[in-house]
Amino acid sequence: MEILNAIRELTNSKQMDREELRGLLQDGIVAALQRKYGPTVDAEVEIDEAKGEIRIVRLRTVVESVTDPIREVTLEEARFLDETFEVGDVMETPIEFAEFGRTAVQAAKQRILQRVREGERTKIRDEFSGRVGDLFSGEVQQIERGKIVLMLNKHREAEAIIPYREQNHREHYHQGETIRAVLKKVEESPKGPRLIFSRGDPLFVQALFKLEVPEIAQGIVEIRAAAREVGSRTKIAVVSRDDAIDPVGACVGLKGARVQAVVNELGGERIDIVPWSADPERFAKLALAPAKVARVFSDAATRTIQAVVDDDQLSLAIGRAGQNVRLASELTGWKIDLYSSREWVEKGAEGAGFAPLPGEEQAADVPLSAIEGLSISTVAVLEAGGYRTLNDIIDLERADFLRLPGIAPEEADRIVAILDELTTDDATPDGGAAEASA
Repeated sequence: MEILNAIRELTNSKQMDREELRGLLQDGIVAALQRKYGPTVDAEVEIDEAKGEIRIVRLRTVVESVTDPIREVTLEEARFLDETFEVGDVMETPIEFAEFGRTAVQAAKQRILQRVREGERTKIRDEFSGRVGDLFSGEVQQIERGKIVLMLNKHREAEAIIPYREQNHREHYHQGETIRAVLKKVEESPKGPRLIFSRGDPLFVQALFKLEVPEIAQGIVEIRAAAREVGSRTKIAVVSRDDAIDPVGACVGLKGARVQAVVNELGGERIDIVPWSADPERFAKLALAPAKVARVFSDAATRTIQAVVDDDQLSLAIGRAGQNVRLASELTGWKIDLYSSREWVEKGAEGAGFAPLPGEEQAADVPLSAIEGLSISTVAVLEAGGYRTLNDIIDLERADFLRLPGIAPEEADRIVAILDELTTDDATPDGGAAEASA
């Protein structure tokens, strides 16, 4: 009864069900039998929780000549106990648990603990492997060599750490404090799965916005890209699946309440929120906010953007120690070269660079399938009419679209509206960038 009570208590503390309890106990008893009689021992183990009884029966086959003394018994020996035994019968020998001895009981205990640990590891692996990018909270258990060891609120048995490289070094924590972090990855260690959390990765900012912005949690607004310099500045690019919802406005919130909540959690880190665009030139313009960009030129072969700004906007576009242009480049995935208007004119006069001279700006050659808002059916109709890229349709009028079979007036209006948005130079309240700081 004491053994059953101990195992039941262990089961409750580890959140295991009764079937797991029975399996653990039976496994442990089999291990004890193997330690006492040998590795090939055959036995039946029955557990009656109601009566608090454990029935153990050793099984041996009756044979003429024994080849495995652990699993077999001679006919002569069997008939010494019961004269009715015949060759091929199975002799059952009841065994009292007390017969095991200290060594065998220790083996049972080790097997049970091993199974408990394996079960915990499997649960942790199954629970967290699909939750990378989710936000968790926990208590700082200890800080060793710069690494923060966490005890998660709902998963206290999990090994969770925030490595030094994943921290915001402007923040300082002490043992017992509550901390929030994003799960970055689950890695295997000799002790089982280890949860790696971060407060320095762009994933942390995205997880905070998901918490604060219902439209992101519902999948209506999506963060398509993020770039971050920890403790200083973050840029995120957002897009809406619903034309009626402004993605930037949704992230900013009423009077900036939503973005301010994120800023507060980040300790005053500045956040730029810009609309995402499939057009790399327009996206680069938006990403360089708060600077106003006069014009941009792209080279798809080298994934390079040349951006021209007025002389008074150059320092703003570059940012402190080049931070703004560096984050914009990371956000877009394109290398961005900045020029003042005067530098661009001089550069054009020297014949350098791949871009056209001022006044010859062209739209980026983007496939129709990459343009946000165009449905698959509309793209198919346009391609059937010989139009395959943004450059092919950029100068078409509403009437031109209506001539294509399959384009209704409403769809023609929609296409024109999308083109107007893609070719608008100045950011508007619905399509511009938002910046927040403490």
